Amino acid sequence: MLEVDTATKKSKPAPSSDEPTDAADAPNGVGTRRRRFDAVGRVRGTIRYTGDEAVAVGTAHVAIHRSTQPHARIVSVDTEAAAAMDGVIAVVTGADLFAEYGDRFLTGPAFADQPSLAFDKVRYVGEPVAAVLARDLATAHAAADTIAVEYDELTPVYDLDTALRGETFVHDELRPSSVFADLAHLSGVRDTNVNYEYHQINGDAPAAHQRAATTVEATVVAPPTHHVTIELPVTTAWVDSGRLEIFTTTQTPSYVRQMAADLLDLPLSRVRVRTRVLGGGFGAKMYDRLEPLAAALAWKFQCRVRIPTTREEAFQLTTRHGAEVIGSLSADADGNLIASTADVRYDTGAFADVGPRIAAKSGMVVAGPYRIENVDVRSRCIYTNKVSAGPFRGFGVPQVTWSHETLIDELAHKLSEDPYEFRRRHLLREGDVASMGTVMHSADFVGCLDAVADAIGWSDPTPASDGRIRYGKGIAVGMKAVLTPTVANATLNLNQDASATLLISTVDMGQGSDTMMAQIAGEVLHLDSTRIHVVQTDTDATPYDTITAGSRSTYHTGNAVRLVAEEMRDRLIAIAAEQLGEDAAGLELTAAGVCRDGRPLVTVQEVVHRKFGARGATVTSTANFTSWWHPYDKVTGLSEKVTEHWFAGAIAVRIGVDTMTGRIQTQHLAIAGDVGKAINPILVEQQLTGAAIMGIGHALFDQLVFDHGQMVNATLLDYQLPSMRDMPEKMTPIIIEDPHRDGPFGAKGVGETGILGIAPAYANALRDACGVRMTTLPLTPESVLAAIQSGVTP
Repeated sequence: MLEVDTATKKSKPAPSSDEPTDAADAPNGVGTRRRRFDAVGRVRGTIRYTGDEAVAVGTAHVAIHRSTQPHARIVSVDTEAAAAMDGVIAVVTGADLFAEYGDRFLTGPAFADQPSLAFDKVRYVGEPVAAVLARDLATAHAAADTIAVEYDELTPVYDLDTALRGETFVHDELRPSSVFADLAHLSGVRDTNVNYEYHQINGDAPAAHQRAATTVEATVVAPPTHHVTIELPVTTAWVDSGRLEIFTTTQTPSYVRQMAADLLDLPLSRVRVRTRVLGGGFGAKMYDRLEPLAAALAWKFQCRVRIPTTREEAFQLTTRHGAEVIGSLSADADGNLIASTADVRYDTGAFADVGPRIAAKSGMVVAGPYRIENVDVRSRCIYTNKVSAGPFRGFGVPQVTWSHETLIDELAHKLSEDPYEFRRRHLLREGDVASMGTVMHSADFVGCLDAVADAIGWSDPTPASDGRIRYGKGIAVGMKAVLTPTVANATLNLNQDASATLLISTVDMGQGSDTMMAQIAGEVLHLDSTRIHVVQTDTDATPYDTITAGSRSTYHTGNAVRLVAEEMRDRLIAIAAEQLGEDAAGLELTAAGVCRDGRPLVTVQEVVHRKFGARGATVTSTANFTSWWHPYDKVTGLSEKVTEHWFAGAIAVRIGVDTMTGRIQTQHLAIAGDVGKAINPILVEQQLTGAAIMGIGHALFDQLVFDHGQMVNATLLDYQLPSMRDMPEKMTPIIIEDPHRDGPFGAKGVGETGILGIAPAYANALRDACGVRMTTLPLTPESVLAAIQSGVTP
């Protein structure tokens, strides 16, 4: 039975101006454990998702014919039989669409390397080659099965080593997109499978390694995995009065709008993108998925098209980057960390997607949250002939945390030091400068580490083995930067009855953002947050937002919401002052209305009614929040401000290992995250535990298996996920509050914090229990048993 215990610990108080008001003055405001507004609907399945929308009469259903080759030139595509089938409206090839749209047909956030249908060559098994539009989906699939493609096979690039040898290339040249302007210098680069490379050089790591008293080295491997969102991706697109409308499952509606406008050469005003709440995202529903093809087909045929996906097809859309990290860590004679090196290699598959950003954002923290004088990092994003990899919860950081937490744990053992105490000694503190040159603020690594160690009773004796089950404990710390710079906007309509409507383009995908943003606005306006409705994303109505990803929304959109609510508060006070003939400087807004010295003068309802003389009137305010950074130096990778804020977290776990089967059973898992300020503690605890459970899957089960480029376990019958039987006997999410000076009420994001250190914590516990050091994920029963039997030693 899973037991969940919770705790909240404050590292230091928030600045006085950021302290939430009394709960009675702002019911369900900041810091309250308000249940998410859609909790019952999510549990009962009564929420309407994008795919639940009724299919309109006349919709063309789209099915895809996919490549059977990992790397080959397309010689011909025979669509004659498909086009002749009853019920088929049209059959389209990549060559058809490329002839229609030219180079605009190639999309992608980093590089314009992704055609929605292959037109010159295919680059992975399962790549879309042709699309069938039919009156019903069954006919579309049947017709797609009759399409015959003749290929001229090319030498495939199956793995990182082959890619780096450079004997064959996935792409002829690099074509940077207009989205990431900093990649423009790579335009036209040829004869390479490395599309991006980040370096971090601080001090002289090679020389420091030479004079070190103790050095440990490890090559760790994390395989590609899949997001496995409960809701499958689906996109519908149509043309209405010369405007393209897209209704889709996306975390990036503003990006999709811009992409479609660019693809079709339309002004933004002629493209509308809508979405509903998502049934999970985790990065799987970002950027270019189904939307480019849907837009191209709807515009070409001027009809409504719908592209659904099966679970097997969802596996072909995107994956988490497989990675290999070759690292070392050195200490001097006193046990001080003096040098860290890492060669990070990300397998981005056939298309770059956001791989270059992942290589940089994770490469900057591969040394970990420790004080280290000398660091030398090389982080590369590399093409192979596999399904494209993209963003995934953690944005590449779990893969590098797997490295630095393996190394520091092994170094502690080699120095005969306690792994917890050794980490604690070297962790970054407030005001320290991290390896990438940025000063640390509101990142309480020590508080997180202490909390999880205390929760599992780190200093308590470990149970003795009964001959078959061996017991161990492990610990790990994670560090990640929030996506910076990004933009968030908010619009607030205050209704005459003192309810409100909040318009933002943050997509609620299960994290509870709609509930939390209402709490922030309600806190400022002294308004019960249950009276604030958050409008679902619609680019015709909700304002621009960069993306819903990277745990950026609490800080970025939260700040925009706080600002828009403050603008509304100040406007209401100004209107009331004018109506009452009072000095606005002496007035304040409370739950009772506009007051002077605590004495109510007029209610909000009266202020708005007097202003407009009508019931149902609204007052509107708008606000923007844009974060900023200092771009890192292209040679050293250093920046004095590389991010707006940090995610700090720690994991501690006690496990039992069955030495007869290799199965790992979790006795107690503790997860701590520094959230600055918990806007809603229930949602924070859910994010910490949800991320940790996903991390358990990556640590013990999840992996995509490829055989000559063919994904062989792309079904939920073959792709193993953790079940209830794999859950910890006890799980403790711990909220650490070290307020951020610029966060809304001190708050920061938390959606990824709990996943960062899970895998190394388990591997470190396995090392403690059985004396074997495993460096390749996942830690399946088979691999654990093989390691124990072969006596793999550190």
